[in-house]
Amino acid sequence: MYIACLIGLMMLIPPSFKEIQLKNSRVKVAYDEKEEVVKKHFKDRNLKYKGFNLFVRAFKKEKKLEIWIKEKGRETYSLLHTYNFCSSSGTLGPKRKEGDLQIPEGIYYINHFNPQSNFYLSLGINYPNASDKVLSDPKHPGGLIYIHGNCVTVGCIPITDDKIKELYVLAVEARNNGQTEIPVHIFPSKLNDKQLTELEEKYGTEHKDFWLSLRPIYNAFETSKKLPEITVTGKGRYQLH
Repeated sequence: MYIACLIGLMMLIPPSFKEIQLKNSRVKVAYDEKEEVVKKHFKDRNLKYKGFNLFVRAFKKEKKLEIWIKEKGRETYSLLHTYNFCSSSGTLGPKRKEGDLQIPEGIYYINHFNPQSNFYLSLGINYPNASDKVLSDPKHPGGLIYIHGNCVTVGCIPITDDKIKELYVLAVEARNNGQTEIPVHIFPSKLNDKQLTELEEKYGTEHKDFWLSLRPIYNAFETSKKLPEITVTGKGRYQLH
């Protein structure tokens, strides 16, 4: 009787996010092929694999995607690994209209896991966000921006099928740990004095005010390795708290 009741209770427990994802063949392949690789990244950095939070930071000029980990019980993030963009589109500067081929710039989070993507596996970001809705084309701002596999793009960030398997495993683990929003910060480049000067020399002042609103966010994380609190003003400008 006890065993029957226990089995009945277990049947009432809904499957975890990870269990649901693993029902997809590509996710299962990703875990089979890459979980040990991912665990080695943690071991090499002396980080714990269980219970972590994930933060993704992208630099368009450098074509780098940084993966940061906050261990359970810690306040600061540590760099786990860096992936290369394998392709890019558009120029430096934010996305403002559907079809402009721009990779967005700003403060986002992963809002969609797609295990059956046309680009193998993909992680969607919440473009257009509150800032984009103010500053982008009001009728056709565009959307469906992903970090994905393959090596083609019209505004997304591709890192190859091989590497998206690793990042997808990391994202599934973080989500399964209870991290409902995985932050993704996308910058035109590293926003130190030298890079800002080079951006202005090459691209003029069109995006200068927008980039200056991103700079305190970049600097805050560089200094503290903590994610700062960020809001968006009525004019679409990012504001650090």
